[in-house]
Amino acid sequence: MKRRNFLAALPAAGLTAGSSTSLLAGCSGTDKEGLTFNELGLVDKVKMAMLTMQRATWEQGVAMQALLELGETELVILMAKDAVLRQSKDGRLAMLGEEFALSDAASPGEAVFWAAKQTGDPLLERGYEKLLDYVLHKAPRTKEGIIYHFTNLPQIWSDIIYMLPPFLAAAGQFEEALKQIDGARACLWNPDKKLLSHMWDCEKKVLVRKECWGVGNGWSAAGITRVIRALPAGMSAERTKLTGYVREIIDGCLAHIRDDGLFHNIVDDPRSFVETNLAQMLAYSIYRGIKGGWLVERYRTQADKMRAAAHTKVDALGLVQGVCGSPEFDHPGTATEGQVFFILMEVAHGELAA
Repeated sequence: MKRRNFLAALPAAGLTAGSSTSLLAGCSGTDKEGLTFNELGLVDKVKMAMLTMQRATWEQGVAMQALLELGETELVILMAKDAVLRQSKDGRLAMLGEEFALSDAASPGEAVFWAAKQTGDPLLERGYEKLLDYVLHKAPRTKEGIIYHFTNLPQIWSDIIYMLPPFLAAAGQFEEALKQIDGARACLWNPDKKLLSHMWDCEKKVLVRKECWGVGNGWSAAGITRVIRALPAGMSAERTKLTGYVREIIDGCLAHIRDDGLFHNIVDDPRSFVETNLAQMLAYSIYRGIKGGWLVERYRTQADKMRAAAHTKVDALGLVQGVCGSPEFDHPGTATEGQVFFILMEVAHGELAA
């Protein structure tokens, strides 16, 4: 993808107080200098809205991943530097707003690893190595080696499948990535519904949130999709297994898709509120799957329907409305990950269409 020229464009853009155009040069595409906000494309508006949001640990990580896949290389490097600046002594990245974050603090890992390789910056290299050492050797986990979602609770959440295994795969730790996916899935998978429950307590051996949270299933589908993309050619059997996992989640969710292309917050509970982000997450996974040759073309119709629904939810300021709302995620609102998956969905759609 074409490299952006954000940093090079800053002096020419003239960073002066009160300028409505000073930060618009370098937005995705070509020669955006001189555009007003209202003249920007939809992805750029969504991106800029995302960058204004206050972000906790995982929100910094997922925002970095969106920018990485979008090709905003300089922005990724800048955000990687700040993720390392806020690295805890034990190695967890971007530790802001979540004292006990574990898997969430691995979500910036792939982007930090990428930035370290691109720049050769020893600060970024040490930050990546410290995180990897923590995840592989120090993070609290079950006796089987499955890492907890938090440092202070022996629980596994469906979110973890996005936050942790893609980093492990990017770092070349493919077997460990597969182990973590299999372990989390074994705790949370409901074979009758073809959906994941949300939270499992490893000590009590019970689902502490049995509900099939839509975004949790979306995190899982998208996370496994990223791992599939990272696997080397020689791991074809493992790739086949993971593609089966993603197809099952997609099929389980699509059984409950609404006529408008969206889903309920609890996928199989129509009494729960209508939510936007699962549609974006599944569309991203489907587009990536078709492009990768492991999903059949027939899924594209549903992905396009979900994408069209998400487009109707973007307001004039670029905020994706109706996602699980930050900071409590128990109501429709706005959130960093809602912005992120609009961007990721659009990137995946564009690459498939190219």
